[in-house]
Amino acid sequence: SVGNKRPRSERMGVKVSVKWGKEMYKDLEVDTQEQPLAFKSLLFSLSGVPPERQKLMIKGALVGDTEWTPKTTPKEGATFMLMGSAEQLAVEPPKNLPKFLEDLPEAQQQHMETRAYGAGLQNLGNTCYMNSVLQCMYAVEPLREALKHYTPSAAAMGPTMDPITKLVVSAKSLMRELENGGEPFPPFQFLLTLRQTYPQFAQQSQEGFYSQQDAEECWTNLMYAIREKAKDASGKSVVEDLFGIGTTLKLKCEESDEELQEHATSYMLRCNIGSATNHLHEGILLGLRDDREKMSEKAGRTCLWKGTSLITRLPTYLTVQLVRFFYKVDTQNKAKVLRKVSFQHELDVYDFCAPELREALDGPRAAYKAYQDRRIQQEKEEKNAKGRAAEAASNGSNGSNNEAPEPSGSGQEQQQQQQGGGDVAMGEASGSGHEGAQTGKFELVGVLTHKGRSADSGHYTAWTKQADGNWVLFDDDVLHIKKGDDILNLSGGGDWHMAYLLIYRAITVPKGA
Repeated sequence: SVGNKRPRSERMGVKVSVKWGKEMYKDLEVDTQEQPLAFKSLLFSLSGVPPERQKLMIKGALVGDTEWTPKTTPKEGATFMLMGSAEQLAVEPPKNLPKFLEDLPEAQQQHMETRAYGAGLQNLGNTCYMNSVLQCMYAVEPLREALKHYTPSAAAMGPTMDPITKLVVSAKSLMRELENGGEPFPPFQFLLTLRQTYPQFAQQSQEGFYSQQDAEECWTNLMYAIREKAKDASGKSVVEDLFGIGTTLKLKCEESDEELQEHATSYMLRCNIGSATNHLHEGILLGLRDDREKMSEKAGRTCLWKGTSLITRLPTYLTVQLVRFFYKVDTQNKAKVLRKVSFQHELDVYDFCAPELREALDGPRAAYKAYQDRRIQQEKEEKNAKGRAAEAASNGSNGSNNEAPEPSGSGQEQQQQQQGGGDVAMGEASGSGHEGAQTGKFELVGVLTHKGRSADSGHYTAWTKQADGNWVLFDDDVLHIKKGDDILNLSGGGDWHMAYLLIYRAITVPKGA
């Protein structure tokens, strides 16, 4: 049945039946922790009746979209009555499922091939910004796991559940659906909850259509909601632990030489794009500068203070926003900076760190470099060994009695060098004690892009790196396999997709280094 396709773990569900005309849908699972709209979306997939046309009743009570009331909350075995006209004839699921992939329709074969990477999200009318944010967040496995284990307190449950809790519960449900993979689905429930929690995302045009929104604003608001609700076993915010960037801002007054410090936690670095900004590193330096007007006690008036923030704590996942949008007064809309700003698959933030943090990073960075050098040397020796073996085989096949030249050192020494790159180096590394420590280097795992010339229009997509090394482009409900080189072409400079948010994962010292 359709109910078997939905996740069962951690659900507070009951089995019900739904009568629609002459049709009877049995053994459908209803999760009363989710909004009724989620169940109506399931009925839409079965009957073809859109949620806005559905009149769903139980024992004479009309079921709404947002809350289960005492009268509409179903019990095990309850029967609903569904009324409404379908957009198209409902298609019954096949009784005998095909056993072979090649027997499936071509569209389903495509989804089977990308099932391990998640699922696409259907665009519900200018919702590509939201879909892209959700796909980038899904790529952060620790965040996904934290949402999976999130359970609101008993006091927060029920009709009086606050909007932030509703949004996090809805995000939890959506992440479970994405984890199932397969065919794309419409994120009705999450969209409705997002607009209820943050009404700015429900803004409509004069024609009555929902407006395009800023993906960075959606990311920031959703992260705030998760930060407020999702905690680890010690009660610490999961978002703060994963994404929190500790900074110290040192300001100096230009006139009085007064100095002050401000400590803060941010969740995103900003890459400001100036007329001379060509690379991400340069833009981040601009973003860390902070020149402001502030009251000077010595001067007795407002003066110019200049300063730069330094990083004092590194996150596990580093988010960088390329500040491409600015408000244009003459046209009264957000214009876009199209300038090309290159970035790489690896980002080193050592130069942005405070002296104390740099000192703490020096040991792990040395251990990591030694580990990389040994790997390069080992690969070189293995390549040379294969070349010598091929040469020896070639000489043997030609009937030559000439033996291959003996490499320097005994065979036992050569074997030790090929396996470990030298006992001395391995011994020094194993005693470094830096395994698992941060290095100040980060690898790119996600890119949220925008195509178009204005924040109020255009199209957003998500590009995420998978466990097998592939990159996948999530273009709403369509998934495309991409290569690493394709990602570096998202640097801007034209009307193609260009990076707007970059998500990096910390590179730590591996085991054996």
